[in-house]
This record gives sequence, C-alpha cells and structure tokens, in this order.
Amino acid sequence: MAYPKSLPYIIANEAAERFSFYGMRSILTTFLVLQFFNPSLNPAMQGVAEAKANEATHFFVSLAYAVPFLGAIMADWFFGKYKVILWISIVYCIGHLLLSLYDTQLDIFRFGLILIAVGAGGIKSCVSANVGDQFTAENSHLLSKVYGWFYFSINAGSALSTLLIPIIYSVYGPKWAFGIPGVLMAIATVIFVLGRNTYVRVPPTGVKKDNFVFISVYALSHFYEKKKGESLLDVAKQKFNPQKVEDIKAAYRVIGVFSFIPIFWSMWDQNLSEWVLQAGKLDRHIFGYELLPQQIQTVNPFFLLLLIPVFNYLIYPFFERIGIKTTPLRRIGGGLVVMAFTFVVIALVQTGVDHGSHPTIWWQVFAYFFLAAAEVMVSITCLEYAYTQAPASMKSTMGAIWLLTIAIGNVFTALINHSISNHGFFASLSGATYYWFFIGLLVAVILIYLIVSPRIKEQSYLTA
Repeated sequence: MAYPKSLPYIIANEAAERFSFYGMRSILTTFLVLQFFNPSLNPAMQGVAEAKANEATHFFVSLAYAVPFLGAIMADWFFGKYKVILWISIVYCIGHLLLSLYDTQLDIFRFGLILIAVGAGGIKSCVSANVGDQFTAENSHLLSKVYGWFYFSINAGSALSTLLIPIIYSVYGPKWAFGIPGVLMAIATVIFVLGRNTYVRVPPTGVKKDNFVFISVYALSHFYEKKKGESLLDVAKQKFNPQKVEDIKAAYRVIGVFSFIPIFWSMWDQNLSEWVLQAGKLDRHIFGYELLPQQIQTVNPFFLLLLIPVFNYLIYPFFERIGIKTTPLRRIGGGLVVMAFTFVVIALVQTGVDHGSHPTIWWQVFAYFFLAAAEVMVSITCLEYAYTQAPASMKSTMGAIWLLTIAIGNVFTALINHSISNHGFFASLSGATYYWFFIGLLVAVILIYLIVSPRIKEQSYLTA
C-alpha cells in the first residue's frame, strides 16, 4: 500500500512553519533581557530580568499550546481542518511582521507574540490530525513511521532555524532575525495551498448533542443514578447512543494518560529559555569555535533527527525481538525516567556555575542527547496515541488536549518564574536548587505513573 500523495505537502509545510516558530523563539528570551528587562546589563538586575524573560517566554508558549483546543473545535465542528489551517496561517504571518517592525516597542511586540501564539496554536492540532486523516485501515500500518517522519520534519526546520537565526540576530540585528522566520511562515502557507487538491478532507461533524461535553455534563449531573458496577459515564447511556458513551470513555482514558505529561513539558521547554541563559555562563568553545548561547539549542533537533530512526528501526524492534512489548504506555514511562536523568545533569552543571566555575558546554550537549531521547519516547508516542486512541469525531480535539499538556506545563513554569521575579514564595529557587525542585516533582509523578499506567485500557480507533 503506497503512502498518500498529500504527505510531501504536509511535511514540507510543517518544516517551514516550525522553522518560523523555533527561529523566533530561539532568540526570544535573550532578546527580552537585552532589549527590555536589563538593557544596561546591570548585574544586580540580571536575576530578576532573566526571571521576567523566562516568565514571558513560558506564558507565550502556554498560549500557543492552549489555543489548539479552540482550533480543533472550529475544525471538527464547523469548518474542517483545511479552512482553519489556511485562515489561521494568515494571522500567523501578520504576527511575525509585527515582531520584525516593532522590535523596540514592547506593547506592540507583545501583541505580535499573541498573534503568533494564536497562529501556531490554531493550526497545531489540525495539522497533526490531518496527517492521520490521510490514512485508512488498509495502510494504517504505515502511520507510526509517518508520524516519525512528520516529527523529523519538525526538527529539521527547528535545527536549521536555531543554527542560523542566532547568527543573523548577532550580525544583522532583531529586525532581520524576526523577519526571516516570517518569510518562512509565508512560504509554509503557500506550500499548504499548493497541496489543496491532494488532501483527504474529513468534513466537520457539526455541533451534536452526543459529543464529549454534553455527555460528560449529563453524566456528572445524574451521578446519583449510577448503578453498582457501572462507571460514572454509563449513566449517560440512558439518554445517548451507548457507542458514543464508549467513545467518550476512550477519550477519558487518553486524558488519563496525558495527565502525567504537563511536568514533562514544564521541564522540556526550559531548554529554550533557562538552558539558554545557563549556556551564556558556560565555556562554549567547541572544536576551536565559540558558539552563541542560543545556538546550543541546535543539538536538540540534531539528536532528534538521529534518534527517531534509531528508536523506530533499532531500539523498539530489539525489545520486541527479546519479548518486551514496547507499548505506548511503556514508552511514555521510559521517557519520563530519562527526563529526570537529563535534569540531574543540568542541575550538576548549575552547581558548578553557582560555585563560580565555567563548566564546558559539552555537559549541556550531553544533557541534550538524553532530552532528545526522552522526547522521542514521550512526544512522538503521544502524537500517535492522541490520534489512534481517539474516536473519529474527536481526533483533532484529542490532539488539542495533548497540546494542552504543553500549555499547562509552561503556565506552571511561568508562575514559578513570576514568583521568583517578584520575590514571592518560590524566590528561594535560585541556581541549582531551581532544577532540583523540578526533579523532585517529576520523580513523584513517575512513582504515581508506575502504579496507574498498568490499569489503563487501550483501544485503537482508525477509519475504514
């Protein structure tokens, strides 16, 4: 069975769009510090300035990953994925334009960030679900590999942008550094339009009363009618189609798995903010060349490009051959453990910085390798899990709920940094203590996951 003809357009569009997003984000935290929060480079203000920049960056990311829920509803219920992706892409381009033109005016710059967050978020869940829509039960065996290549395109765009945009920022300034990602977003939009005749377009379902919200509200409001041996949602079967109720149960099982993921993203997204600021305090000489602090991020997508085929074609098949089934839930659990180890490395590096030394940047590179491994096991697996475990009428919605875990994680990190910048409850989380705090939280989540995950039922939903 051949791959769908629409895939080259979808994957190329995603690579260009991710270039635009990660390109502007690669310089965002350091730009905010230097341009708005501590332009005089006053050492006494640096700690608060960095916390403010981290707070702004994580709130921006949280908005970008909260909006997909609205985009998914618009796509699933009203307009279909194609129209939503097209319209919101235009908003996305306008946001990039504002960043480039108003890099010295904080209020307009922030508005540009909001438009980019709305653009990136509005299309995000639709694009990943659109990949799944191109497949049927006959070629569904190719889906896992295609999601791997889809993720490969994300990180190809990310790798190139995080390598080039910091150089452009250093040499030509912020207008060019924010303008070029805008050009790439315009190219992404054109590529998407060029493939319009090849897409399988799943029509919107309209607002139906047997959807996720109505059934959930009914079950909660009639909980007293639950019979012995029934789940809470079974109460809704007296009014709604029993199969639809079973579909909602499947959605809640997905949500149950995803409830363990926000802490992962709370920590992962620090590599594009906190880790960049840490890199500025390290010895960044590699093979006789001194890297810019923002360029260190490039190794993450590089390692991802390396590790995606390694996991798909070597590591997972190896465990299958020796009788250990690499189920999605096991992959996710393994990724959480690897993330904990990754932050132990970063915390130890920060301990050296706190004691006045300048550890080599190679320690961060080492941490990035394991960060990429954790991302392969958690993020790619959850992308596929959100699609395959969701009923047909809610695939974009489940994709949006997956992205909502990223938003929740970033809100948490932003609030921690807000507290630090305002000398609040978490003001004591400075230096290595900051990273050990997150490690402790993750270890607690892992212990709960080990208890709960074996009890979660899995069922695949793919269109015929």
